[in-house]
Amino acid sequence: MFPIRDHNPSGRTPYVTWILMAANVAIFLVNYPLHDDPAALSRFYYNWALFPRAVTEGSGYPGLITSMFLHAGWMHLAGNMLFLWIFGDNLEDEMGHAGFGLFYLASGIAAGLCQVMASPMSVIPTVGASGAIAGVMGGYLLLFPKAKIDILIIIVIIFKVFPVPAWLMLGVWFALQLFNGVGADPEAGGVAYWAHAGGFIAGVIFTLPMWLRLGGPAFWNRTDGHPPHPEASYKLSRSTIPVVRRRRR
Repeated sequence: MFPIRDHNPSGRTPYVTWILMAANVAIFLVNYPLHDDPAALSRFYYNWALFPRAVTEGSGYPGLITSMFLHAGWMHLAGNMLFLWIFGDNLEDEMGHAGFGLFYLASGIAAGLCQVMASPMSVIPTVGASGAIAGVMGGYLLLFPKAKIDILIIIVIIFKVFPVPAWLMLGVWFALQLFNGVGADPEAGGVAYWAHAGGFIAGVIFTLPMWLRLGGPAFWNRTDGHPPHPEASYKLSRSTIPVVRRRRR
């Protein structure tokens, strides 16, 4: 299940979202050759990744910020940038450029601290923008719970796009992070589920003052949980690939 777009057009150019995406891609490309040299990659992570044990012992705090601009591979980068592209522009539209930039960094730091609390003595490096982007998703859920999200569902060789409300897609995603976080050993490495869950909750909390200024429940009543502007509509074009029919004998 992959989100591919939302039906929530932005009213302003999302410069900060673009800058964040460009920074993540550029840093990954510059350091990609290190993936062929494990020793060099380890030294690079030692300097810039988040190490929970270092933070617990009173050092390593810069890693709370620098780690959110590092990625372990192409799919890690692509997945994070897709989610940032879908959800980031709308929060930037509501919060403003500077406000959104601060919100993004604060969500990423909160996510990193949650991972530190889950595995305080871990010496495994944590990298990725997932925690900060989880915060964006949490803020999006609070402001636009019924915005339509198109998700691509792949079942063997069947590809189908379904529009679903944001609360369903984001709620399922959050529940999976909690479920996997409870079942995983945070000291063993792998996906930082608690950073995802913590970033999501932080995003909701950091967006709460704006939601209250907009009217809180009254804002939801006015918009019925949808974006406060006309939603975009998409039509799936039919394939132009010719169909070869079987010849009857």
